[in-house]
Amino acid sequence: MKYKDYSADIWNRINTTLDQVLKEDSSPIAAFDADGTLWDIDLGETFFHYQIDNKLVDLPKDAWNHYESMKAVDPKKAYLWLAQICKGQTLEQVHSWAREGVSKAAPVPIFIEQKRLIDLFLSKGVRVFVVTASVKWAVEPGAEMLGLKKENVIGIETHVDGGIVTDRQKGLITYREGKVSALLEHTGGKKPFFASGNTMGDYQLLQSATHLSLAVSAASRDDKLFKTEQELQDNAVKHGWQSHRFI
Repeated sequence: MKYKDYSADIWNRINTTLDQVLKEDSSPIAAFDADGTLWDIDLGETFFHYQIDNKLVDLPKDAWNHYESMKAVDPKKAYLWLAQICKGQTLEQVHSWAREGVSKAAPVPIFIEQKRLIDLFLSKGVRVFVVTASVKWAVEPGAEMLGLKKENVIGIETHVDGGIVTDRQKGLITYREGKVSALLEHTGGKKPFFASGNTMGDYQLLQSATHLSLAVSAASRDDKLFKTEQELQDNAVKHGWQSHRFI
């Protein structure tokens, strides 16, 4: 699919703001949500489908509906569970599965304008973080396609002991307000000058930006994400944030 480019106004606002920020800070921070914001796919759920299809981990019967039911009651518990099911595997193996899962989904529908933006930020010394409610390991291959490193991804994960994944929660649950708290832990309390997301799950992240927030969307009207993306677009208007619809 051909996605719409950012308007000249958006690019002018980004460049002007970046120049202004760089006069006071040589290493500012930018934060992006992942799924639906950087690419038009959910890499966290893609990885889970890959695990189900290939019977890679022990799962309950009808695993997808089990996850959906759990998420309807407690999203945080459901998102953590997607990391916990990797218990007993080596982290190296999980990384390998994640890469394979992404390769099966290729070509990943990356929003090229977001890649251009990240390229610009990196060229100017901006520290770029991807803050996701998906399992960190599932999102890392996507981030690497954008020139980022595993360390740039902040997401759901469990402790790894001696190279083996456990089911013990590591860090915060990076969902809604947890995204901001986890980002600030990684930056020593420094807020991002820029933040971008696509759903109300990213609302607090966009609120945390000191200079510029960008709400994006690409869901069609019959997509389950359309309502929450539209709500974030409405909030962008309310708060004077930048907004863009890719389709």
